[in-house]
Amino acid sequence: MAVREVLLLGNPTLYEISKPVIEPELNQIAEVVTDLHDTLMAFRERHGAGRAIAAPQIGTMKRLVYMYIHEPMVFINPVLDRKSEEMMEVWDDCLCFPELLVKVRRHKGCRIRYQNMDRGEVETWLEDDISELLQHEVDHLDGILAVSRAIDGHSFAMKNQKQFLEKENAHLPGK
Repeated sequence: MAVREVLLLGNPTLYEISKPVIEPELNQIAEVVTDLHDTLMAFRERHGAGRAIAAPQIGTMKRLVYMYIHEPMVFINPVLDRKSEEMMEVWDDCLCFPELLVKVRRHKGCRIRYQNMDRGEVETWLEDDISELLQHEVDHLDGILAVSRAIDGHSFAMKNQKQFLEKENAHLPGK
C-alpha cells in the first residue's frame, strides 16, 4: 500500500508498549503488513540492510512483526519464552537509528509462539542471528530499543566504523 515513515530514535511513540492484535482486527491487518513490507524494502534499497520491522516502528502500536529474509513471514502477537541460558554479544543495528551500532547481549536461542496470517498458531525454536533478530523485534513491541540494552557506555559505534567491528563478530553464524 505505502512506504511509511520509520520513527527515529528519540520519538516517544517508540517507548510505548504495543497492544495485542485482537480477533476483529485480523481482517484489517493485511494493509499494515503490506505497509511493513513496502517500508522494509524501501529501507533495504536505501541502506542495503534490513531483515525485519515491527509495527511500532511505523507508528502502528500493535504486536505485529514482519520479517523478510528468504521469504516473507508475519508474526502476530509473538511471545518469546524458554530462552537459553547461553548468551551472545552482537553489534545490533536498527531501522530507527540507521547509522548507529549498539553492542548488546542476547539469548543464543529462544522459543517463539505467534499467530500467522492464516490464523494458525505457530511455535518454533530460534537460534543464533534469527534468535537475536526476533528478540530485537519483540523488544520494539514492548517499547524497548536496542540502545537501552547496550552492554556498557562503550557499546556504541557509527556504522562507518564497521570494519573495526567485523573481527569481533566473525565467529557468529550468518555474519
